[in-house]
Amino acid sequence: MSKFLKSTALVAAFGLVSGPAFAEKLGLGRAALPEEIAAWNGDISPDGTGLPVGAGDAIDGEEIFAQQCAACHGDFAEGIDNWPKLAGGADTLDREDPLKTVGSYWPYLSTAFDYIKRSMPYGNAGTLTDDETYAIVAYILYSNDLIEDDFVLSNETFFDVEMPNADGFIVDDRAETEYAQWSGEPCMANCKDSEVKVTMRAMVLDVTPEEEAAEPAVTEAVAEEVAEAEPAVEVAAVDPELIKAGENVFKKCKACHQIGDGAKNRSGPVLTGVVGSAAGTVDGFKYSKPLMAMAEDGLVWDDDALRAFLAKPKDFMKGTKMSFAGLKKDEDLDAITAYLASFPK
Repeated sequence: MSKFLKSTALVAAFGLVSGPAFAEKLGLGRAALPEEIAAWNGDISPDGTGLPVGAGDAIDGEEIFAQQCAACHGDFAEGIDNWPKLAGGADTLDREDPLKTVGSYWPYLSTAFDYIKRSMPYGNAGTLTDDETYAIVAYILYSNDLIEDDFVLSNETFFDVEMPNADGFIVDDRAETEYAQWSGEPCMANCKDSEVKVTMRAMVLDVTPEEEAAEPAVTEAVAEEVAEAEPAVEVAAVDPELIKAGENVFKKCKACHQIGDGAKNRSGPVLTGVVGSAAGTVDGFKYSKPLMAMAEDGLVWDDDALRAFLAKPKDFMKGTKMSFAGLKKDEDLDAITAYLASFPK
């Protein structure tokens, strides 16, 4: 018998004696205890079966999310780089490039809880408590405008939340309706029309770099004319320490907004010169309907308006796309407004 045949025979024999049918006979292992099975049986069904007792709200969830999830998913569940976005995408499922998130696509909230409890955080899966998981799920729901920040998500209130796409899935009936189309003889020639059409731009796939138009050169003469035409704007002196504190607070905003030289629109508009400017005026940014409605009514981002918005965005502007829960401390509001004001147009 060749070495190959001998090796194959040994592998087959080992497979037979190591199978479950031979385990008890050969004294290998033992049956798992009920409590051992229960420790690993953490799946949660759409009807709530398996949902643990616990509770959490978005206020607590924001802090836990920042510590456990934001490194990949962003402070506001908006996603970083190629990590998934968990918020946004409302009313995009009928587009060629839909944004599928917990709020726009997932039909069952139990899927979010099950996955987060079982698989997150990345690299440290299974370390979240039930209450922490409820709080994180609540924050994700809040980021999708599905609950208020003080809504307590628990095993008792779980199904009070209506998922927008709960009725968006259909029964997979392809075996009955389509398989017959694939069971005939394969076509080997002239199977497709020769006409070729472009159906999607690479930019939709986020692989086409954006072209930046070259800025026209500004001559000294033009600069002097502009300087003479526009009087200098006096900026009130601000405590440098307060601005420095505001820079630290702005870290909560950097996932969506840029400010200063070279700033570009991201998921939120550039904030350079925002203090004192009319709302909805940043070039190239598509604002939400609620913001544009307030802009048409004359909203100006003065100190009072900025503080009110940043303290409670969803109360100040119903339907805002900004998922930030708000700054709760007056000193943070003082600092962030001072920092923003330090970047005039």
